[in-house]
Parts: sequence; C-alpha cells; structure tokens
Amino acid sequence: MNIFRLTGDLSHLAAIVILLLKIWKTRSCAGISGKSQLLFALVFTTRYLDLFTSFISLYNTSMKVIYLACSYATVYLIYLKFKATYDGNHDTFRVEFLVVPVGGLSFLVNHDFSPLEILWTFSIYLESVAILPQLFMVSKTGEAETITSHYMFALGVYRTLYLFNWIWRYHFEGFFDLIAIVAGLVQTVLYCDFFYLYITKVLKGKKLSLPA
Repeated sequence: MNIFRLTGDLSHLAAIVILLLKIWKTRSCAGISGKSQLLFALVFTTRYLDLFTSFISLYNTSMKVIYLACSYATVYLIYLKFKATYDGNHDTFRVEFLVVPVGGLSFLVNHDFSPLEILWTFSIYLESVAILPQLFMVSKTGEAETITSHYMFALGVYRTLYLFNWIWRYHFEGFFDLIAIVAGLVQTVLYCDFFYLYITKVLKGKKLSLPA
C-alpha cells in the first residue's frame, strides 16, 4: 500500500470520526445534511457488498466494516437519536437528481456488466456528488460551524490524496482505472471553492460561508 492511499484512508476516517464526535458531544446534528449522510451510507453499502464474497486483507476488511458501521451510526444519530435537532427545513436538496442519473450511468459505463460491478460503479459515481446536499445546505443557511468545516475539509483532503494514489499506482503498478479517476476529479473540483474559503476563513478563526 502506498502512502497516498494510507493517508487518504486515514483522512477519510478522521472526517467520519470528527462528524460523529461533533454530533455526540453537542447532542445536536444542526448544520449537518442528513441527505448527504444517507448518500454516503448508500455509497458504502453498494461498494462493500464484496465483504461477503472476497477477502483481500485484514486492513481492507476492517476499514470496510468501520466505514459501514460509522455511516449507519451517523444516519441513526441524525434521523432517530437527535432527530429534534435536525434542520430538515434547510436540507432540501433533491437527491433523486443525483441518484437516478448516477444509477443510469452505472448501467451504461462500467468495467463489467455484472450486479456487483454495476453496484461498485454506482458507488464510485455517487460518492463524487454525495457532498452536494451538504454544500447546498451550507450555502442556504449562510455559514457552517467550524467543526463541520473541519469534517468537510478532511473529506476533501481524502479525495485529493486518492488522486495522487491513482498517479502512484499507474507509475509503479501500471494500474489505471478511468472511472475512479474521473469520478475523483469531479469530487475534487466540487471542493475547490470550499478549500479556498476554509484556508482563508476557518484557519483564521472565522466561520465559513458559501455564496447562495
């Protein structure tokens, strides 16, 4: 495993832990898009169905189980445990505009027309846009709490590091996955404005706000 994948995985895990701790410690999910978290839970569910069919390594299996458990724990906290604090009035992004096109694309453009491969491809495409409801919610409310900004930044770092992971793998292993790379580029581009605002505002002690 190369350093970019390892640090990317750790950044991804850090983002999830930051979000869970934020919700648990404050006993509130204010400012968190439940729709984004549902999409991420769907991403992990469709991507890791191979848990039942193949074993790559203890690390690989452990990370898959952790991602699945944490994503469903987050959804539980938002929609059940702390439902009263969930701001559904601002979490209004139409997720069907993401899920339906992504589902269609995964049937049309994939590596192999088999159920597991189509679902894996669906998860790759969906992950690239799953943060949109959260970004939309931030732009609608006008600002994001600092801890929420840290969560989003860690997710963006994870995606950026994975682009370097693909470069490393192509250079040293000759491995090239166009679907994953293009989806990763799309996701990274979505974070560009956020990265700029995070560096210029959040790191200077100001609240982050996105243009409406």
